[in-house]
Amino acid sequence: MEPRCEAEDGKEGTDTGSLCSESYSDSPQMDRNPSPPPGQVEEPEAEGDSIGETLYSKHWLFSTLTCLIQTVTEQEAGDPGDQMELSEEEEDNLCKIWDMAMDKDVAGFLQEFKCSDILLGAIAKSRSPRLTEICVGILGNVACFPETCLSLSQNKDLGAVLLLLLGDSDPPTLLETSRLLLTCLAQPSVAPLWLERVRQQASVCPSLCFIMCSSTNVDLLVKVGELVHKLFDLDEELMKTWITAPPSEEDFGSKLPVAPSLLEAVKQLRPESPEGMEVYLHVLQLLTTVDEGVQALVELAGNGEEPWAVLCELVCEDLCQPDDPPLILQEQKGLLAPALAVLSTVFACQDQENQRTGINFPLVGTLLRVLQYLRECQQRAIEGQDSLGNRLKDEDDMQLSALRETAVEFLANMFTNLTKGAVSELLNRGYLSEQTCLSAAGSLLPEHSSAVKHMVALLLEAESSLANVMTGKFPDLRS
Repeated sequence: MEPRCEAEDGKEGTDTGSLCSESYSDSPQMDRNPSPPPGQVEEPEAEGDSIGETLYSKHWLFSTLTCLIQTVTEQEAGDPGDQMELSEEEEDNLCKIWDMAMDKDVAGFLQEFKCSDILLGAIAKSRSPRLTEICVGILGNVACFPETCLSLSQNKDLGAVLLLLLGDSDPPTLLETSRLLLTCLAQPSVAPLWLERVRQQASVCPSLCFIMCSSTNVDLLVKVGELVHKLFDLDEELMKTWITAPPSEEDFGSKLPVAPSLLEAVKQLRPESPEGMEVYLHVLQLLTTVDEGVQALVELAGNGEEPWAVLCELVCEDLCQPDDPPLILQEQKGLLAPALAVLSTVFACQDQENQRTGINFPLVGTLLRVLQYLRECQQRAIEGQDSLGNRLKDEDDMQLSALRETAVEFLANMFTNLTKGAVSELLNRGYLSEQTCLSAAGSLLPEHSSAVKHMVALLLEAESSLANVMTGKFPDLRS
C-alpha cells in the first residue's frame, strides 16, 4: 500500500497541495494552439454587448479568452520541465469566467462559441496546475445544464483528456475533474456516452483506486467516492469488471484493487467526514450485490477479517452507543444501514466454526439496541407520540426500513450460531436483558422463529427466568 500524502483541503483560489506520487498518465497532446474565440477580432457594439439577460460583457469574455490563449502559448514556449504560475490578474479574470459559467445564458454563450475546444487546448498544453483546475472548473459549470452538457459531451477529444486527467497529481484538478464527470453522468442523455468512454479507458480504475488509497484531501475523497458510486450504480458490468480486473506488472493499479481501496478511504474519512464515509459505505454495499464483490470482500485479509474489523469498530465505537436516544437512528441511519449490510454479508460467508467462535459481542449488543429503539419508536407511533415512529409505521423512510430489515436478518443469523458460552457472555456484559430480548423476539418473529427458539433454549440453561419471560410473552416459543 502506498503511503498517504499530506494534502490540505483547498479553498477557492488556493493550491491544495498534491498527491505524493508522480502522475502515471501520459499528458494529452495537441497538434496546435487553441484557436481564438470566433468574432473576437470585431468589437461588439456596446448596446449588444450583454450576454443573454445578464449584465456580463461579451467583449470582456472574448478578451479574457484571448489572454488565456496567449498565456498557454507563452507557457508552451518555456522549459517543458518548469511549472508555471498565473499572474494575479490572469487568475482573477479566469475565476470570474468560472463564476459566470454558473449562469445558464453564459454557459450557452460559451458553448456556442466553442469554449470547450479553447479550454481543451489550454488544458492539454498547460504547465500551471491552477490554470488546469480553473479550465476544468469552467467546463464543470457549463456542464450543469442539459443542453450545454450534451454539446460538451460530444467532444471526443475532451472526453479522452478528462479521463486521463484522473491520473494527474494535483488534488484541485482531480477534484474539478471528478465533479465534471459526475455532473455528466447525472445527465441521462449523455451518461451512456461517458460510461462507454470509461469502459474503454483502462487507466480510470487504477487512477481512482490510487486516489482512494493515497489522498488525505477530504473533499477529493468524497467526490471520488461519489463518482465511483455513480459508475457502479449505473453499470453493474463495469463494477464487476473493475472488481475482477486481472493483475498486470505494467499496470500501476494492479496493487490497488477496488475493495481494499474503498476500505482504505473509509478508514481515512472516519475521523474527518461522516458524510463522506457514508458514500463509501454505500459503495461497499453495492459490492455485496454481486458475487464478484462479495468474493473480493471475503478475500481481504483472509475470510473477510479486514472489512469485518474496520466496520465492527465503526459500528460499535462510533454509532448507536448504549446511552444514545432513539432519535440517533434518524441521524446515523445512513451509516448504520450500509455498514451492517456489509457486515451481515461477510458474516454469512464465514464458515460455521468461525461464526460460532468469532461472535463479536459488542456488535450483537448494537443489533439488539437498534431493534429495541425501532420497536420503541413504533410503539410511540401507535400511541401518536413520536414522529420518527410514524415514519417507521408508514414505511416512508426507506433507510430506516432498510436498517430494520438488515438488523433483523443479521441478528437472526447470529442467534442461530450462538453457543451456551456466548449467551452467558452476552448476559454478563448486559447486552441480553428483558427489554432487548423481548424487542428482538418481537422483531424476528414469526419469520425467524427457529433462530429465536435456539436462543431461548440456551437462555433456559443460562438464565431460566429470562427465558420464561420470553415464552410467557410469546407462547409459540414453548414448542
